[in-house]
Parts: sequence; C-alpha cells; structure tokens
Amino acid sequence: MVSSFLVNKHKPWIETSYHGIITENNDTVILDPPLVALDKDAPVPFAGEICAFKIHGQEMPFEAIVLNKTSGEGRLRARSPIDCELQKEYTFIIQAYDCGSGPGGTNWKKSHKAVVHIQVKDVNEFSPAFKESMYKASVTEGKIYDSILQVEATDEDCSPQYSQICNYEIVTTDVPFAIDRNGNIRNTEKLSYDKQHQYEIMVTAFDCGQKRATEDVLVRVNVKPVCKPGWQDWNKRIEYRPGSGSIPLFPSIHLETCDGPVSSIHTTIELQTNYIGKGCDRETYSEKSLQKLCGASSGAIDLLPSPSTTTNWTAGLLMDSNDMIFKFDGKQGAKIPDGIVPKNLTDQFTITLWMKHGPSPGLRAEKETILCNSDKTEMNRHHYALYVHNCRLVFLLRKDFDQADTFRPAEFHWKLDQICDKEWHYYVVNVEFPVVTLYMDGATYEPYLVTNDWPIHPSHIAMQLTVGACWQGGEVTKPRFAQYFHGSLASLTIRPGKIESQKVISCLQACKEGLDINSLESLGQGIKYHFNPSQSALVMEGDDIENINQALQKVSYINSRQFPTAGVRRLKVSSKVQCFGEDVCISIPDIDAYVMVFQANEPKITITGMDHFARPAAQFESERGVILFPDIRIVSTVTKMEHSVDLREHDRVNKQVVVEEMLHNLDFCDVLVIGAELDPEQECLELDHGELQGKHLDATNSTAGYSIYGVDSMFSYEQVLRQLRYRNWGTSATSDRKFRVKCSELNGRYTSNEFNLEVNILHSSNSDFMDHVNHMIFQPKFLQSVQHPEGSVSAVPSSVVPSVATMVIIICVSVLVLVVTLGVLRLRSARQHGSLGHEGPKDNEMDWDDSALTITVNPMEKYDKPHQTEEESEEEDIDDEEEDTTSAESDDSEEEEEEEEEEEVIVQKGNKQNATRQEQLEWDDSTLPY
Repeated sequence: MVSSFLVNKHKPWIETSYHGIITENNDTVILDPPLVALDKDAPVPFAGEICAFKIHGQEMPFEAIVLNKTSGEGRLRARSPIDCELQKEYTFIIQAYDCGSGPGGTNWKKSHKAVVHIQVKDVNEFSPAFKESMYKASVTEGKIYDSILQVEATDEDCSPQYSQICNYEIVTTDVPFAIDRNGNIRNTEKLSYDKQHQYEIMVTAFDCGQKRATEDVLVRVNVKPVCKPGWQDWNKRIEYRPGSGSIPLFPSIHLETCDGPVSSIHTTIELQTNYIGKGCDRETYSEKSLQKLCGASSGAIDLLPSPSTTTNWTAGLLMDSNDMIFKFDGKQGAKIPDGIVPKNLTDQFTITLWMKHGPSPGLRAEKETILCNSDKTEMNRHHYALYVHNCRLVFLLRKDFDQADTFRPAEFHWKLDQICDKEWHYYVVNVEFPVVTLYMDGATYEPYLVTNDWPIHPSHIAMQLTVGACWQGGEVTKPRFAQYFHGSLASLTIRPGKIESQKVISCLQACKEGLDINSLESLGQGIKYHFNPSQSALVMEGDDIENINQALQKVSYINSRQFPTAGVRRLKVSSKVQCFGEDVCISIPDIDAYVMVFQANEPKITITGMDHFARPAAQFESERGVILFPDIRIVSTVTKMEHSVDLREHDRVNKQVVVEEMLHNLDFCDVLVIGAELDPEQECLELDHGELQGKHLDATNSTAGYSIYGVDSMFSYEQVLRQLRYRNWGTSATSDRKFRVKCSELNGRYTSNEFNLEVNILHSSNSDFMDHVNHMIFQPKFLQSVQHPEGSVSAVPSSVVPSVATMVIIICVSVLVLVVTLGVLRLRSARQHGSLGHEGPKDNEMDWDDSALTITVNPMEKYDKPHQTEEESEEEDIDDEEEDTTSAESDDSEEEEEEEEEEEVIVQKGNKQNATRQEQLEWDDSTLPY
C-alpha cells in the first residue's frame, strides 16, 4: 500500500495554447483544441487521474470543470453572462492538476501553464441610429452635385457584421435625390428655385445584419437661386385704396450685388400713367370748372365741350370713355359755329389744349390741323392755325393788313420729342404779338424757328373756325375738310385778349397722383434725388448700398383724388451700377410692378326740399319775384358693405350696409324748365351776381333754365340755389310752372336725383271771392253792399233798412258769432302750426295783401297769424272794427307797411295716401260792416 502512494512521478500534460469562442449571453465556450489533460502515471489510481483545472487571472468570468478524472477531459464555461459590447475577447492562463498520491490530494502535481484566448461571438441586438437628429444642406439651382451632404448612422453591436452600416435608403418617394451605401446624398436632376425653394426627405439605414434603423432621419435641402445681381424682396402688385394717403411701394426691398465691387448706384423710379385719362389721374372736371378753380382769367372759350343741345358741334366726333377726350382718326373735323369765338383775337390771346400724338402715318407726312381759322368761301387763306407737321408744332398767325404793309412774324416752329411720343402732354400757346411762347407740361419753350410773311389783305370773305381739320372753302371743286389730325385732343380752349400766367398753367396741368418720399430728412447725406415736375419720375443716386436700400424703401405712391380712377398704374425701376476699377460691371435687371387702385365707394347725391308751393300772382309780378328753393338741401352719402358672423344662423356670413355722409365738391347744378320754355317777354329766372362772389362758381341763363357751374362745396351750391328767383309779369296766361334740379360731381360721373318742384300761380278776383264768402256767413237780405277796397262805404237804400233796434241786435249777434268763430279757429290753427312750425323755414308761408278785405274768415279754412297770440288778435280785431266804423279813410303809409308784411299761403304736396292740399290763409277782417 505504501508503494502505491509513491508512484506519482509525472506532471499532468496539456496543450500550450487554446482558442475559444463563446456567444454572448451564453455560458458555453467552444475550445480548440478540446480541454484534455494527460498523466503518464496512469493507470495508477490517484497519481494518474486529473482532479482540477485552475484559471489564473483577475476576476475572469470563466471557470473550468473536470468532466472525467480518468480521461482528463474538461470543459470551460462562463460563470456570468458575457456581453460582447463590454469585452470582445479574453486571455488567461490555465493549468491542470492531478489527484496527487492519495485520496487526500496530497503531493498533487500541476501541468505547465497554457494560454487560453477566447473570443466573444456577437448577437445582432442593436439597431442603427443616426448621429444627427436632422441634416441640413443648401444647393444652388441649376447644378448637379456629386454629394450634397453625407448622413451617418452607427450601431452599438460589437462585431463588424452587426456594427457596420451596410446600406442607406431614401424613404420619401418622388424626390430628385439619391443616396449611396456610404450615406452621400446627391441630386438626380437640376433643381429650380422658382419651382421649389426647399425639399424635405426622410432617410433610413441598415446594418450588415439587415436590421433597420428604429427612427428615420429628416434631411432638409434648401435651393438657393443662382446669385443674380438685382433687387430682392419686392412685390409685383401693390394695392391702393382711395383715401389711403401715401403708401410705400417697396417697404422691404434691397439690392443684391453678389459681392460685386460696387462704387455707386443710380436708380430711376417711373410711374407710368399715360393710359389713365390725360396721362395721369387728374380731376375730370370740365375745362371751365378747372379754369375757375385755378384762378384763370375769365373768358376762356371751350372749343371741344361735351356734346349738348347748346354745344352740338362735337356730337359727331369720336369720344373716349371719358366724354371730355376726343379721338381724331384722320377722317373727322368739327366746325365751330359763328359767334362762339370773336373774329378779332387782338394781339394777346391764349390757346390751351391736351394732346396725345404719335408719328404721322404714311411716308410723306402732311400737316395735321389742331385748330384752323380759314376763309369760308372763295379762297383758302389761313388766318391763324395750330398744327403738327413732321413731329413739329407750328403756330400760324397772319395779321390783317393795316397801314404798315411789311413782313411780320407769321409762323412759329417748335421741335419737341414729346409731340410724337404717343403720350398726353399739356400745351399752352401764349401770344403777345410779335412774341409767341409755348408751355409744355409747365415748362417754357421758345420757338426754334420764326418765319415772316406779308399781312393778309382785307376782304369781305367770312371765316370758318375748325378743329381736327382745316376748311378748304375755295380753289377746290367742292368745299371740304383737309389736313386731318391723327391723335387725341381734350380741353381745347381759346382765350381772347389775355394770356395765362405760369402759376395758372402749372395748376391746370397738375396731376393728382404721383411718387412721394416719406421722411425726406432720414434719407441720409449720401443720397441725391430729383423729381420731375409731375412727380411721375424720381431719380436717386448714392455710393452706399444700404443707404440706397433705405431710400428706395421710403418711396411711396400717393393719389389725392377723393374718387380716383380705378385700375392699374405701372411701375418701372431701372438701375445702373458703377464698380471699382472694373471694365465690366454687374447688370441690374429692371423692376416691373404695378399699383392696383381700387374703385372708390360711389357717393349718392340727394337733393331734398319743398317740392310744391303756391303764391299769389302779385308776388310773381313783383320786382324780386319768388324764391324757388328756399329750403333746398344737398346731401351726399356713401354705402359700405361690411361682413359679420351671425352665430344664430350657423355661422353664416351676413352683409351689413353702412351709410355714411361724406363731404365733396360739385361741379354743376342745372335748374331746368319742364314743359314749355320760359317766355322772355313775360318771365325769367334771376340770380343776383353778388351771390357768386367769393365762390368758384359761374352761372348761365337761358329760356330752358339756369345753370350754375364750377368746382365748389355742396354748401356753396345750396346757398346759391336758395337765392334763385322766378319772375312772371304776365301771370294771366300762366297758372303753374314746373322746374327740375339736377347736380353733378366730376362732370357727370356722379349725378344726383332729379328734384322736381311745382309752382302754382294763384289768380283770385277779390270781389267775386269775397261775395261768395260773405254769402256763406251772412244771410240777412238787408246786407246788400260790401265795403270796397278803397275803404269807402256804399250807401244803403233807406227803403230796405229796418229799425235801429233790429240793426243793433243783428250787429251784436254778428260780433258774438265772429268772436267765437275766431277764437275756435285760432286755437285749432295754433295747435297745428305748433306741430308743423319746425318743418320748413318761414319762407314756406304765403303772404297775401289783405289790408282792404271785407271778409272775416272762411270757417272751412284754417286760420292762423303766426306772429300774434290769441288775445292780441282778438283785441286788434275789436279795435279795428271800432276804428273802421268811425273812419273810412286809410293812411297810405299804413297800407305800404301792410303790403311789406304780407303773409304767404303754403300749398304743400302731401303724400300719396293723402293727396288733399291744405292752405293756410289769413284774411284781414278789420273792414267788415256790421
């Protein structure tokens, strides 16, 4: 037994190195070669057996166990879960131990040290994740990029297979982009800034185990326009509402120079309105009204008035939508009737006109006549004319022969580009013979050529004044027009005997709309600017881009018209740039924009007042006549539409009408006679000239009515109309007259209602009417005579006079009845007058001269005397009665006072339901016989 314990002579043997693999989250290690220990002491018990494998290393998560002591087989396993992401491989030392020489393990021997290298096998447990939450990139339009940007995703797995990203994909469909396996994004087609400013695409990633990213990433690609020098951040359409004042055109504009070396900038802003009316939004008043408004000398004769019954020579001409603009197509001319313009214009006169004219048609340009005064028959001498020839304006003035038969200035030529630029311009020809001056758009131009000619010898041939062509009265087989004008004319006037001042000319051509600069003082010292006279063009210059930007941001549009012409106003901004030492400088494209002017709310002009009255014939026959419109009222209102939400109607949008009273001017009011025209032998309309003083108003009178014209307030028109009188000194042939009033603003653009007035002339025979009333009141047969207007009492035959007692009784009863009747009627009339007293002015009442009437009161009528109380009236009646019984004479002065204090009878037209007319009559009963 002892010898067996001493046989353990050899050490166990193992391989010198091992390689192992373990899958994470698993405890089995697969070794190569397998773990086996051998001992040469075998088969001796204990000494030839393997009892243990020991691992050397700090805190190694592995352990080795002996599977079979005899064969020496062992196994390596993990003592705790292995995480590849924490540690991918392990290396340690392992030794084998035999069982020693006895059961107690004494005298055990150990093998040499072997190296064990273990690799951890990865499991694909993590998904790819992008490094950024969002990616941004910018590209310039029109280019193809190899790589716009690169996205990158990572994976927390430890192995190359599962930790590497093998593929990227664009999730968003229909986008012009592609991505490669390295995450580089490129565009597949050229991008356009105008088509799309920005793209947003979603991208995902896959690891090599084909595991997809948990969250896709957003990639935002901004498309930048190709850097083109020019103005940025401006709107093509600028909206303008009437009454807005001055609004900025380009509040955010700035210049992009693409880092060009700019040294100075020159910018021109043009407001193009040549297609608006007469080349801009001017007040479309008649020429006469504008002349008055601008303080021009009186006496201007309008040769192109709007067609009417009195100005019918323009009826056959072509007119623009604005009835004050006439188009001449080279086929039309108008004869001015004789007597419109004096034959002798003297050495001082003025011709004014608006003209739009282009180059003359045809290869051979002929004279185009604007105004011509030529022989009517026999000869073709032109006495004076204004015409266009080869884009030159020519004024011809042939003086009549007077003692000096010498050469005199006869033709005055001006050569101006504006004559043929197809735009509206205002021309004024001031003649102070032999000096002729042309004003165009307010600027003065001297003639570049003046030619002389002999004076015209006197003849008895009548002259014909024409517009748009010249009259050929002789030397042709048939008199006809010639030298036709091609273009548009407006406001053609001639003023004999006077010339116009520069101030008035500037006012007449002034424009109501234009460019403006807000806050001039903030432009900066480095900015130079200049407006043209009409403020339709503005030039700005500076050497600092930021200052130019701020200056252009302050440029605004203004329209001072209360009712501007709606439509488009084109804007053009052109710029020139100078660079530092550069031969080729950058080019700035022009800006083409427009101002949209909205339609103003149309005013409703309403005329109201007393529409019917009656007066005694004596008032119409008096020197002052009768005032027709004592209480006329002119009011203008505007209707606005507002939208509101009514919750009770299921949020339906309703329209609310808002009416507001507005103040504006009128330019004429016509008082027309309805029916037969006035007979100048016995009736007329009159107005004191002093009523027009201090106002911009004139008036014309005819048998058809009365016309008041001029640009002035509605209040001024009311004042004048309230003083218009109607006289008729032949009333026996007339019983009533009807008049109509109609007013206008902007030459008929807005018109009022037609206000009609009916006037009745009361014809009454005093004796018949008084006998009728007396018969109604006093029936006794013995009262056979009445007192005459002269105040004398007719004698009463004694055969019909009863006793004195009877007379006293009758007189007392009559006085009592009279007093009671008067009291009742006065009380009723006072009540009615109190309720109606505020409806109209005192002028509505009717005064009759009743100083000699013998009638007390018609009890069927209303009785009222507005300036007396009831008690005063009764006392005066009694006193008058006593005085008339004692005296039959009347004082002339008293009669005159009574005539001046005559009352008026009002006959007011009632409504349709009550067509009866009520008359308020007052009779003097002071001369009644009792």
